[in-house]
Amino acid sequence: MTQHTIAGTVLTMPVKIRKAHQHMAMFSVDADAAQRLIDYSGLTVCRYLPGRAIVVLMLMRYEDGDLGQYYEYGTNVMVNPPGSTATGPRALQSAGAFIHHLPVDQAFTLEAGTKIWGYPKVMADFTIRDGHTYSFDVTIDGQFVVGMDFGKGLPVPARFTSKPQAHPTYSYRDGVVRSTVGEMTLSDVRYRPGGARVRLGEHPYAKDLASLGFPKRALVSSSAGNVQMSFADAQEVHP
Repeated sequence: MTQHTIAGTVLTMPVKIRKAHQHMAMFSVDADAAQRLIDYSGLTVCRYLPGRAIVVLMLMRYEDGDLGQYYEYGTNVMVNPPGSTATGPRALQSAGAFIHHLPVDQAFTLEAGTKIWGYPKVMADFTIRDGHTYSFDVTIDGQFVVGMDFGKGLPVPARFTSKPQAHPTYSYRDGVVRSTVGEMTLSDVRYRPGGARVRLGEHPYAKDLASLGFPKRALVSSSAGNVQMSFADAQEVHP
């Protein structure tokens, strides 16, 4: 059982998230453009269809967990495990999420995320509008980065979503690629085809997204009223 000291607080692994909310949208993008975006990592995008890759944009609101309360936005590119050249829809079953952007709004989780897992966390400001549609805006240093607007999905029966899921996430920092296995249990889940719109600003992160062909209609969007998670220590991997 390992421990990490972050800002004077001792964290014992695995880190636990007891309550969080999630809004997520999955997009089909040009695979070559996605590969150029993450070439620096040495990883390979998962080509689930000829010439196509999957990018997942996600907003998390962490309410009760070992890292405190905070908002987090993520740009996640689905990649093959190191060494794999799998393609086709079935390849997505073993794919993991390479985290290309990960702005947050609290200093403690920023320090923990970068030091423990090598995540690309940076400080940002979040504006949330929770009405008929759920919308958020992310700004960094006063510059608009990305916003999303979500329509409400249809409830998914709990028997389809309550089973814990374990998926790897990949990060790149200081020349090192790391894999972190996180376990996640979702409840109060809603899905819908499409259902999400992306708005982009002029920040370099927005230009990264624009290079993939955003904004486009999402393949699918979802929300989860509660997410419970645990994160183990990161392991170095060699693409």
